[in-house]
Amino acid sequence: MSAMSVLIADDHHLVRDTVAHYLTAEEGVSVELAESLPETLEVIARCGGFDIVLLDLVMPGMDGTDGIRRVVEANKDGAVVLFSGSPRRPMVSEALQVGIRGVVPKTLPARSLIHALRFVAEGNVYLPMSLIEKQNEVLPEKLRGLTPQEGRVLRKLCEGMTNKEIARQMELSEVTIKTHMRAICSKLGARNRTHAAMIATPYLSG
Repeated sequence: MSAMSVLIADDHHLVRDTVAHYLTAEEGVSVELAESLPETLEVIARCGGFDIVLLDLVMPGMDGTDGIRRVVEANKDGAVVLFSGSPRRPMVSEALQVGIRGVVPKTLPARSLIHALRFVAEGNVYLPMSLIEKQNEVLPEKLRGLTPQEGRVLRKLCEGMTNKEIARQMELSEVTIKTHMRAICSKLGARNRTHAAMIATPYLSG
């Protein structure tokens, strides 16, 4: 695994420390902590930036989109990802416009969290498919062409799960999941599973 530096900016100590404990157990992952916007900006300046900043929206000093913009500009060579318990579509849309690279719900399972962060670190945008469901959005034609089962597999792929994890959660064989992945890639015109996720996530930013 390649090295990855993460700044967790969150004033909720239990959440922050639990996530930090999990991430530091991963090989090659280094973690710094902050609990306010001023401290976040100071740590970014002191450390020279991070591969990913996990940014809470409601910690002290945050002022909506302006606070997000300041962190994005400070961490210009890395990514900023919103870390939210219940991300709201209007705020997500505004945050995408100022340069965030995704949203990680605080409800995301621990194993999926590391997959999501590595997905972002590779230059992708991570947005949970649940944002579409919560807002009752109409899926684009390519995604509407998927079967319900393929849609469930794609949703779990976009949550950062591996084929093995998807198979275990859906109580199917890994061979079956690979078959679904081939069908998904074919219907979306994707080169591989990562490309399929990249095709799906931009529809969440409109």
